[in-house]
Amino acid sequence: MAVGLFGGSFNPPHEGHVLVAETALRKLGLCQLWWMVTPGNPMKDRNNLAPLAERIAMSEKIAGNPRIKITAFEQALGQSYTARTLEFVRARNRGVRFVWVMGADNLRSFHRWQDWRRIVGTFPIAVIDRPGSTLAYLSSPMARTFSQARIDEDDAPSVASRPPPAWTFIHGPRSSLSSTALRSAKSG
Repeated sequence: MAVGLFGGSFNPPHEGHVLVAETALRKLGLCQLWWMVTPGNPMKDRNNLAPLAERIAMSEKIAGNPRIKITAFEQALGQSYTARTLEFVRARNRGVRFVWVMGADNLRSFHRWQDWRRIVGTFPIAVIDRPGSTLAYLSSPMARTFSQARIDEDDAPSVASRPPPAWTFIHGPRSSLSSTALRSAKSG
């Protein structure tokens, strides 16, 4: 079974997140995508963070695809670091082929994530195009450091079967929605 792991604050979740999830399901040939709602991103201000239960409920409402499973198991782990979460997932799901799914907007700062190299070495990665981030995959420290591990987009369905490090950049329809802009519009 091939499963995508798509983590984030989802504060709030929006149609752009759904588009990333649907694109990953389709282009990677995934059986499921686990939408992992984090208790809080260590790199973001938590002052404007809606309660976890509220973000889970909104995510369940907007996802609309039975192959997308909304989870919040990071809360039970008592931490929010992706590297540790992925190690936990791998240890508990031995027969599953996972792919870490992220929006291209995260590539600019990915090298600042705790143990980012360990993340790249844990599961293959699919980077989904986002507006204004298409060229980030060429210039980001992750893309440069792991350039030899890049899989052509035409071979994206094979990514889940490849040993890490392996990553691909997937082009497709893009949404300009962002949680930050939605929160600003709501408060303004």
